[in-house]
Amino acid sequence: MKRTPFLVFFLLAQLLSAQVQDKVDFIRAEVFVEPIPQEKKIKGTVTYTFEVLKEVDSIFLDAHNMTFSKVELDGKSTSYTNTNKSIIIQNKFKKGDSHQLDLSYNAQPKQTVYFLGWDDVVAGNEQIWTQGQGKYTSHWLPSFDDMTEKVEFDLGITTRKDLAVIANGKLINGGENWNDRHTWIFDMRKPMSSYLLGFVIGNFEKETFHSTSGVPIELNYEPKDSLKVEPTYRYTQHIFDFLEKEIGVPYPWQNYKQIPVQDFLYAGMENTGATIFSNTLVVDSIAFKDKNYVNVNAHELAHQWFGNLVTEQSGAHHWLHEGFATFYAYLAEKDIFGDEYYYWHLLETAQALANFSGEGNGEALTNSSAGSLTFYEKGAWALVMLKERVGDANFKQGTKNYLDKYAFKNVTIPDFMWEMEKASGMKLPDFEEMWLQESEFPFEAVKTFLMEKSPSIKTYFELQDQIGDNLESAETILQAKWNSLESEQLRHQLILDYGNKLSTPAISKLLSTENLKVRQALALSTEKIAQNIQINFETLLEDESYITLESALYKLWTDFPESRKKYLDQTDGIIGFSNKNMRLLWLTLALVTPEYNPDLKPNYYEELSNYTSSEFHFEVRLLAFQYLKSIGGFNDASLRNLVEACSHHVWHFKKSSRQILKEFLKSEGSMARLKALYPLLNQEEQQYLDKTLGK
Repeated sequence: MKRTPFLVFFLLAQLLSAQVQDKVDFIRAEVFVEPIPQEKKIKGTVTYTFEVLKEVDSIFLDAHNMTFSKVELDGKSTSYTNTNKSIIIQNKFKKGDSHQLDLSYNAQPKQTVYFLGWDDVVAGNEQIWTQGQGKYTSHWLPSFDDMTEKVEFDLGITTRKDLAVIANGKLINGGENWNDRHTWIFDMRKPMSSYLLGFVIGNFEKETFHSTSGVPIELNYEPKDSLKVEPTYRYTQHIFDFLEKEIGVPYPWQNYKQIPVQDFLYAGMENTGATIFSNTLVVDSIAFKDKNYVNVNAHELAHQWFGNLVTEQSGAHHWLHEGFATFYAYLAEKDIFGDEYYYWHLLETAQALANFSGEGNGEALTNSSAGSLTFYEKGAWALVMLKERVGDANFKQGTKNYLDKYAFKNVTIPDFMWEMEKASGMKLPDFEEMWLQESEFPFEAVKTFLMEKSPSIKTYFELQDQIGDNLESAETILQAKWNSLESEQLRHQLILDYGNKLSTPAISKLLSTENLKVRQALALSTEKIAQNIQINFETLLEDESYITLESALYKLWTDFPESRKKYLDQTDGIIGFSNKNMRLLWLTLALVTPEYNPDLKPNYYEELSNYTSSEFHFEVRLLAFQYLKSIGGFNDASLRNLVEACSHHVWHFKKSSRQILKEFLKSEGSMARLKALYPLLNQEEQQYLDKTLGK
């Protein structure tokens, strides 16, 4: 008992000293992992090679919720401390020595590794994928939460032979086979931060091709989505070739892979050479017009330079990741879709930033706690204006110098700004003050910039000023100018802004003469469909836009009850986006239309309820929950699925599901129904229900 204070002091000292580990350099890691999906565990081994830069008496690796069966230093067992957050090796490490650290471990990740579909009845639906953004790889591999520790990671993954495995690096021959299992081995040749490690296991096929510069590019997809490969990955080679040329530095890794997965936390994640993205971005050719993968595709690819090749030292320099990736993605879209698309997109983001800043929420780009809108959109705007300030050639040269100088290293904002000042011969402190340090967004400056660059945006603001608060004058003013407005983006935006002020003859004419985007704006902005434009409005149900179809179907069904059967017959079988927006709306309308196919209503109800199951993407499930709530249609199965969703790993889906459950509890008899389901729930679901019910 008398030794306890000394032991506590010793461990505390070790933990404090271990937070900064700049006296050793980890060079290489040979990793082998085997996921145990039924238990949601990782069984693994890792061998690290490291060099001692200065004499030190301990080293550490971040390791969350792990147990260790072997800890060896240079082939011999060594003493260690496992804090459940890190493993600390105590030893006298002499400057200039090289060592090998061997670890065998079991991990129970509470995050970062996600096991999906292993409990479902649907075969072939199983997936395992990682999301280590920032510092979370240490939940499945003893590694480094500090982004400044860059290591060459070679990864081996063991799982069932019938599943595909995709990870960082080049898949090489080798590995062991036994029974129904195989080990896939991936070789990396360059160092990277731990958070950029990633892997996916699942039922995937792939198409491969090479960039113009010869880099192998692999496009993965689920077999059920084979017809969506082209529209999903449309322009991928164009984007790759454009970014290599625009950035001026060759793609820095061996190959590039893209993998869509179920229920991903974000749009995408730029793991080194292996982008994982949400399968909601897997689209058909109709959906491509309104929602596609192009921007995310370009954004995550740009990260292979900005974030992966050069990596921020800390969150205060996060602009060097997200601002740059967003900026280069916009340039890629400009190259594909044209100048008008680019400038109107910039206007949209500028308005969002102005509203955010105007509400007192503005944030500086140097604020490590800033949100996504700041780091992504304000960050991109800073680069747009910097490029305008120093000129295209100087901007490109400064960026190239920056990437070449700091390749495979960590960087700060001053590092980049110094390279830009050297390349341009300009002093830029005023730029830094306005764009990096000020919290307010300078909307008037960017408005002037956009009006100079885009004649259609200039016209837009002039028409806004002319109409002002006199909205009743909008139609007269727009009709006088309409034929001279050549920009599709301008016409689309004007109808979104003022479409609800147009007369029925004006709407009818536009429906008869305008293109897809203007017709979509009419579908969205028309509040009440007049009888004399019903026939024209019905033509929107033939447009190749799921946004248009959804809005038009609901409004026509609402305003013309006598024609509901015709509208439902016409749109039966249309699925819509990957969130099944059209099908879920259709099922709901079919159920609440008394005279429509009464014999089939049990089938419609069963289908709608089934979409709440965990085999479907959380966006599908959320829509199904919302529609069932609106019609009071929860059965026991969908109610149980709702309780399960209240513990989902995607935060905003979990939050929305919990709110729906709370509202359900306000209805009569709801408490008894939930209590009847209680024995069917797992422990986590029961605990949440106990808390919700106040037990």
